[in-house]
Amino acid sequence: MYKILAASIFINILVMQKNSANLDTLRLAVQPASFEIDSITRRQSFRNAMSRLAAGVNIVTTDGLAGRAGFAATAICSVTDTPPTLLVCLNRNSSAFAAVNGNRTLCVNVLDDSHADLCRLFGGGTPLTQRFSSGAWGVGDGGCPRLDGALASFDCRITSMTSCGTHVVLLCEVNTVITHEGGSALIYFARGYHTLAACQTDTSSS
Repeated sequence: MYKILAASIFINILVMQKNSANLDTLRLAVQPASFEIDSITRRQSFRNAMSRLAAGVNIVTTDGLAGRAGFAATAICSVTDTPPTLLVCLNRNSSAFAAVNGNRTLCVNVLDDSHADLCRLFGGGTPLTQRFSSGAWGVGDGGCPRLDGALASFDCRITSMTSCGTHVVLLCEVNTVITHEGGSALIYFARGYHTLAACQTDTSSS
């Protein structure tokens, strides 16, 4: 009787161990999918939050031996004024990446509120050869296309390129600056274009 009871207990232990092993295997199988879902959720949450960060809109152009190209960008900011330097972020999968990487020169054109349609043209869906078919373009001191009527244009030389995830971070030393007075800024906010006008200062005496 005791032998039968001991055998029964032993068999139950084996079954429990097997079920536990199967459960561990199941957990291992589920974890990667769970991590992937978490990663997708985090990316989407990040993008949704960034859509609440209003930013000026720019068209960045390049030209040279590696070809002529341009792309719309909001991920641009000032780094320092000694020497004058801009930071520009560019997706490595962008159709403009090869030209920018090869030429190592670019022009950042700050758009006004009349350039929304032009910005859409440079947004990524239009072939590079067709993007300059609209707008009035000159040539900057560095040889890159400069947009006539831009609020400001910065002719730059790329001094540093650093990879970060899907993008490269470009540090661009500014050689020439052209500005135009008047006009209203084109702003991208909540996945749409908006106008930002300069505040009018009341100089009249009270």
